[in-house]
Amino acid sequence: MEDTAVRFDVTEVSAAFTAAFGRQPDGVWAAPGRVNIIGEHTDYNDGFVLPMALPQGVRAAVGRTTDSRVRVVSRQEPGAPVTVGLDAKPGAVTDWSAYVIGVVWSLREAGYDVGGVDIAVDGDVPAGAGLSSSAALECAVAGALNDLFELRIEPTELARLAQRAENEFVGMPCGVMDQMASVSCTAGHLLFLDTRSMATEQVPFAPADRDRTLLVIDTRAPHKLVDGEYARRRRTCEEAASMLGVAALRDVSVDELPVALSRMDDEVQRRRVRHVVTENARVLEVVRRLRDGDLDGIGPLLTASHVSLRDDYEVTVGELDTAVDTALATGALGARMTGGGFGGCVIALVPTDRADAVVDAVRGAFERAGYREPAAFTAVPAQGAHRVR
Repeated sequence: MEDTAVRFDVTEVSAAFTAAFGRQPDGVWAAPGRVNIIGEHTDYNDGFVLPMALPQGVRAAVGRTTDSRVRVVSRQEPGAPVTVGLDAKPGAVTDWSAYVIGVVWSLREAGYDVGGVDIAVDGDVPAGAGLSSSAALECAVAGALNDLFELRIEPTELARLAQRAENEFVGMPCGVMDQMASVSCTAGHLLFLDTRSMATEQVPFAPADRDRTLLVIDTRAPHKLVDGEYARRRRTCEEAASMLGVAALRDVSVDELPVALSRMDDEVQRRRVRHVVTENARVLEVVRRLRDGDLDGIGPLLTASHVSLRDDYEVTVGELDTAVDTALATGALGARMTGGGFGGCVIALVPTDRADAVVDAVRGAFERAGYREPAAFTAVPAQGAHRVR
């Protein structure tokens, strides 16, 4: 498995900034990717989520300028700087740079005085793996602009502004979980987030102390959400909430679920609602068990989440199901897809002495199925967005 040490080497991103812009940056900021322990497709339903920050993240070297332009380069996307004016609107760019320029747009749209900037970015979150590389990019840039222009934006609002960049500038209707995780997570903890009230709780999470390992298995199946499937499910949930007369599906309890389902004629809508309502209940139960010190007890809840995402929300693919089934058959205490689905990653809580066997078994199963070779690493709860230099 890959090394899990936290990486804050800023040499390469600083060098990329200097090579592109001919000077030193004013500073370097970092923001992590995230893995969601449980609470999938609940954030845009005003529900509960339980993510953690990863050691892998994005670093942004940023410098103020005296002109009215934004110039952006990336070590992962070689080429000349992407250059736009400060008045750039959604649609001005449609490639990777939209996530960066969208943050500038979002802050300015909110009335913050952001001037010209040069930005170089570098990251090691696997793109397209469902580990929120986009939110890490947005939050590293947002943190830099917040500091450089002395905007004094508190973390929750900064996450909201980063989310707006992705929703309105990029065109991806994501909830706020990814940005809140990237901004607000702390090392050694999961972030229990109520996406309606935005209340948070840092829940201690140290599986290694119990001889347990949280594996992240990157199936390397393409993870594509902007193709309309994510938006379609969000729209279905909003229509169901309206039909049920509630502000969001968060307001339907498990006890109320049978009556709510009986009011729906559309079977697809029924399945979507059942997933969201039961997933919220699973998040609350996982948090309760972790507070009680029952780490192994969360395993069946992780697996139940995957079954719900597979059968009711219909966002898994063959690679995800194969990874989960194989991990469970090889000794995992629980396993589920994580992220929006349609590709990406699986997490598995495993006895530490079974971790290598689980990874080997998944690789063998993928080879037999003709899938791409997966990658795997141990997830360690890391620090949220901060200034590195």
